[in-house]
Order: sequence, then structure tokens, then C-alpha cells
Amino acid sequence: MSIAAPTRSRVRLLTAAATVALAALSLTACNNGDGVRDEGASQHPSNSVPADGDNGKDANAGSTTGSGTGTGTSSGTGTGTSSGTTSAATTKPKPQPASTGKNNPTASTARVTCNGSTVKVAAQSVTRPINHLLLTVTNTGSKRCDLYGYPAVRFGEAQAVPPVIDDSQPQAVVSLSPGQSAYAGVALSGGDDGGGSNGRTENTLEVFFQGRNTNDGGPGAKAALPAKGVYIDDSLKVTYWQQSMSDALSW
Repeated sequence: MSIAAPTRSRVRLLTAAATVALAALSLTACNNGDGVRDEGASQHPSNSVPADGDNGKDANAGSTTGSGTGTGTSSGTGTGTSSGTTSAATTKPKPQPASTGKNNPTASTARVTCNGSTVKVAAQSVTRPINHLLLTVTNTGSKRCDLYGYPAVRFGEAQAVPPVIDDSQPQAVVSLSPGQSAYAGVALSGGDDGGGSNGRTENTLEVFFQGRNTNDGGPGAKAALPAKGVYIDDSLKVTYWQQSMSDALSW
């Protein structure tokens, strides 16, 4: 009994000393100002700060907007969500209008020479002036055609082209739009004054055309004559191509 009493006193003393030591350690930690620091949490990506001048933006983006939220615990774990939109201004080239006939000068100004492939020819006997024939040429093509010079007429099997009446030459080349007509007069004979010779009746007529710089303007065209034919002699002459019927019959 005399031995047990001192042992219990020593245990109490040691216990009290341990309590005081723990209290001192706690007070020291609080006075440090840093608290308990979790070394693992400081290395989490959500706690990193971008370098100056970076600002977290992509240099290739036109504009950037975004928002984000995050939560974490002192044990070093954390979760986060973020959302954002990015838009960049782009400029699209304006479509070019398609090319049309109005923008293509050759589409509206293309011309060809009037000849048997682009026109039809009609021959008509007239009462005034007497012994005259009226030739009518009509553009049947899809393009404007030009009539150069005068018609080279061939009655029957004639080998020579009759001369032209020089005074009938117009001031400009006769030009025909599709569907338009032009005219020429043919003085068939000398009439009652007997000015011509070698008179005869012919039943066929073919008209040939002149080119811009040559007498050959392309294929000719046949023109039907009255059923009884026409009387001609060596005084046969023609006029230049005329824009009007009255000009063609005034010679």
C-alpha cells in the first residue's frame, strides 16, 4: 500500500504536463497567421494565375466572352465548370453579276453581209415607171445584214451583168435588221423610143450580192418572175440598193 500511492501521483503529473504541451503547440500555430496549409491544394490547376499580358485569350479569336465557377476543399480536391462563346468577324466577297448581252458589245452589234443565205428576194412588175421591175430583199436571218452596192441580176443565161445607174447611189450602206426589207429598181428596156436593141423575153431571174470589199458577197438568190416573163433589151440597168421603195422606182 505504501508503494501504490506515489505511482498514481506521478501519472497525474505526466498527464497534466502533456495537456499543457498540446495547448502551447496550438497557440503557436494560431499566432503564425498562415493557418494550416494544404500543399496539395496549392498545385491544383484551378488556382493557377496566367502570366502578365496573356489574359487567357487566344490571339486568333475575334472576340471572346465566358464565365466560370469552381469549388474546392482543403483536402486538395475540387470541381469546376465553365462556358463561353467565341465569334470572329468574316467578310464574304460580293457575287459578281453574270455577264449579259448588254455587257457584251458583239452580242448586239454583230453584222453579216446580206446574201442568198440570209435574205429572200421577190420580183414585182410595176405600172410606173413603165418597163420597170421592183426587187424586194427581206432579211430572214437572226442578225443584222448589210447590202453593199447594187444587185448583180442575171436574166436567163446572160453572161454579163447590167450596169448600175450611178446617180442612184445612196449616202450610206443599206443595213437591215431581221425582218426588214430594202429595194432596187430594174429598168428592163428602152421603151417605145427604141433606145435598146436585142430585145427578148426572159422567164428566170437570179440575183447576186456584193461584199464589203469584193464583188463576191456570197450565194445568190432566185426570184420568181411573172408567168408570162419579162421583156428586156440591151439598155437594161439597175439602181443601187435603196432603203425605200419610192427611191428605188424614181430612176
